[in-house]
Amino acid sequence: MKQVKYSAIAIALITTLAACGGSGSNDSTPVVPDNTFSFAATEMITNLTDDVITSGYNNLAAKGETMLLATQTLVATPTQANLLAAQEAWKAARQPWEQGESHIFGPVDSLGIDPHLDSWPLNTTDLTAVLSVNSGFDPETIKGWNDDVQGFHAMEFLLFGDGVNDNQKDIAELTATERDYLMGLAGVFRDYTKVLDDAWQISHDGQVGSKPYGELVKTPGSDGNTFYSSQVGVIQELINGMIGIVDEVGNGKIADPFGTSVATTDTSKVESQYSWNSLTDFSDNIIGVRNVYQGEFTGAADKQGIIDFVTAADEVLALRVGSEIDDAIIKIKAISGSNNMPFRQAISDVDGRVRVQTAVDALTKLQASLESDVLPLLNKWKV
Repeated sequence: MKQVKYSAIAIALITTLAACGGSGSNDSTPVVPDNTFSFAATEMITNLTDDVITSGYNNLAAKGETMLLATQTLVATPTQANLLAAQEAWKAARQPWEQGESHIFGPVDSLGIDPHLDSWPLNTTDLTAVLSVNSGFDPETIKGWNDDVQGFHAMEFLLFGDGVNDNQKDIAELTATERDYLMGLAGVFRDYTKVLDDAWQISHDGQVGSKPYGELVKTPGSDGNTFYSSQVGVIQELINGMIGIVDEVGNGKIADPFGTSVATTDTSKVESQYSWNSLTDFSDNIIGVRNVYQGEFTGAADKQGIIDFVTAADEVLALRVGSEIDDAIIKIKAISGSNNMPFRQAISDVDGRVRVQTAVDALTKLQASLESDVLPLLNKWKV
């Protein structure tokens, strides 16, 4: 039986080798695995344009209107309660703006709205000079002045004080001239947020007959669309937007004032230091990344986002990146510790610095994944 069995195996091996080209052929070309993938991107691009980006700017414009009304009330009736209401209006407007920095392209850049609204650092020397020689501040006059004496941080300084020891301000500290300037700034702010909202929904450059920027994003390659020739360009812009703000938070907003040691910290570089809103700013920046990645605002119905594009290529990667985004947000929020320490104090605190470094590490990891794993998927996408 053994002899018969070996013979059968030998015959089978010979047959297999023959089938594999054992006739002496030198054809040994390696088989290249197909690592491309398919994904229909129209629904995702439409959702991100309408339900995340445009909706966010529409919310910002509404908050800008509320901010103006709050300052008008404060000027008419300068009470502590109305000052607190104006402070809350400022924080409320700050949220959609910071979350929107994950997609800071298009009209916010081409129309120069970003520096009009969010120039940092604030030029407190020029601001003091403006307040000392002017009165009756109307929005159109203020628009002609430098960006570093207007926008979010000029309003923040007037509303919250210098932020060195606290972020509390008494109404008695806010002069009538400062209240007037604050109201003028809020008027400018309201106008620019409306321009930004209109650019995405009505006309991208404010000219009659021009298409809204949202339509240009949703119709790449259409006649007259000089902004986007294909869906590849749109998705590339969205992913680069995410990478850009993760880089800015980790390597700019946090790292610059953090320094390399306690001795090299620089609190003058801490953005939103007057209101002690820095950590909320940073976490909102990354929440904005999550909005684009997931395709919806927190708690909203599940819709398509960049995660669906990544999932089509690599489900494991898609989940990992989602987890890294959540982890970065958690680590940023944890910088405040158990005693709600503001960022400008945390960078000079021994334990606080450990928490800051942990957050920076999480952001570095996320940025690497977006740059090295997510962005290259565009080359594997079978459009």
